[in-house]
Amino acid sequence: MIKQSFITASLLFALTACQSTDLSQQTQVKDLAIEGTWHIEVANGQAVIDYSPAKLTFEAEGQLSGNNSCNNFFGRYALSGNSLQLQPAGYTRKACVEALMAQEQQVMQTMHNVTQAALTKGKLLLQDVDDKTLLVLSKTTK
Repeated sequence: MIKQSFITASLLFALTACQSTDLSQQTQVKDLAIEGTWHIEVANGQAVIDYSPAKLTFEAEGQLSGNNSCNNFFGRYALSGNSLQLQPAGYTRKACVEALMAQEQQVMQTMHNVTQAALTKGKLLLQDVDDKTLLVLSKTTK
């Protein structure tokens, strides 16, 4: 009886020891849920002008579009976990009031420095490599 219990225990141990663990599934980080349109509230530490049309829209399959305060832009984004790259490719070139044009330059320059994203208290924080928050966005209801 003891010999049979020992053999059974040994077989169970051997079977569990042979099971492989897929580490890629254990370390896989789920992408942030950023799809949709986000209003830019803060760009590089400065609040955007009240009623500014500044926004980013993250669309399916990496499509990026939006308004940089004065002009519309388009491009792509790459998201992996919380790692994020924004790649604006082009934008319209209409003239606006000087304050909006200055804000537009700030938004466009800042987008190139984004390397990661975080969702905190309903806000999307776009940060640089040093964890400095560059853009603060809030989800629009449209």
